[in-house]
Amino acid sequence: MKATQKGLLRWAVIGLAGLLGAKLISRQQRAMSLQNKVALVTGGSRGLGLELARVLVEEGAKMAICARNAADLKKAKHILNALAKKSGNPHKVLIFTCDVGKLKQVEAMIQKITRKLGPVEVLINNAGTIQVGPVEEVQLSDHAEALNAHYWGPLYTMQTVLPDMRKRQAGRIVNIASIGGKVSIPHLVPYSASKHALVGLSRGYHAELLKDHIYVTTVCPGLMRTGSPRNAIFKGKHRKEYAWFTIGDSSPLSSVNAYDAARQIIRACRYGKSDVTISAQAVLLAGLNNLLPGLMADVLGLVNRALPSAGGIGKQQKKGYQSKSWLAPSFLTIRSQQAARRNNQL
Repeated sequence: MKATQKGLLRWAVIGLAGLLGAKLISRQQRAMSLQNKVALVTGGSRGLGLELARVLVEEGAKMAICARNAADLKKAKHILNALAKKSGNPHKVLIFTCDVGKLKQVEAMIQKITRKLGPVEVLINNAGTIQVGPVEEVQLSDHAEALNAHYWGPLYTMQTVLPDMRKRQAGRIVNIASIGGKVSIPHLVPYSASKHALVGLSRGYHAELLKDHIYVTTVCPGLMRTGSPRNAIFKGKHRKEYAWFTIGDSSPLSSVNAYDAARQIIRACRYGKSDVTISAQAVLLAGLNNLLPGLMADVLGLVNRALPSAGGIGKQQKKGYQSKSWLAPSFLTIRSQQAARRNNQL
């Protein structure tokens, strides 16, 4: 009996070693150099998008970024071209004013990139919007705006670049979702719902495009210090909403460095990983939600009770920089303020 058990254990160890070896070989075979690859980052003018563009420039990629704000794009271009010169990347960054929620604008942009740089080989769907406030103050238009940015935008860009990727039988697509795409967070319902939609879209495309050697990576980060609260949209008691959101964004206990997150994302892109959840806090939250969804829903209900109630400016919208209070900015939000300066959020 003991001999049989030893034999089974030996074969189990051999089998496990074989699986790990096969996975390592597969990972190395998927690896793609990003040098001289044509890369597009949507929402690349500030925040995480700008950090992702920085890493790609350092890797030697031929960069294109898009956003809706032309002034932000010009500043980002200056930042990235200076970095390219410093890191020895000979390629100038191209910028495009584009609303990715509008198919015709996306198609026109991809055509211009193809003419000037070549077909897009790396697509990173990062463009997004953040709306913060209780459901009493949320309108249908808020849901439509979130879906345009987080679902239709990635779908339009993927559909537009895929014909060329299929011809080459190669390509990388990264969809920046959120931990909100796994766990619906109170006061972020339009954001969370649309990110849930993006997670489903992205994972489905990953499964179906493997046969074409196109690897789609779904990224679900937790809070990152990008400085984004300044340009997020706040409703209801907007000053209180801005305060809790910015303090959470700034604290090292709840958020991670955006540049480090960007490097992790680009590494996942290079190796064609299917899913990445960034930050220990996000991994823990997603794990608890999968294991105990009912309990987590009740806990989030208690969290909601601690958040600001409806009222204030109601359904009106204010940006973060219009929602200052004695709590934000303050010593509690210093890291978020530093990130805002670095990432073109001012």
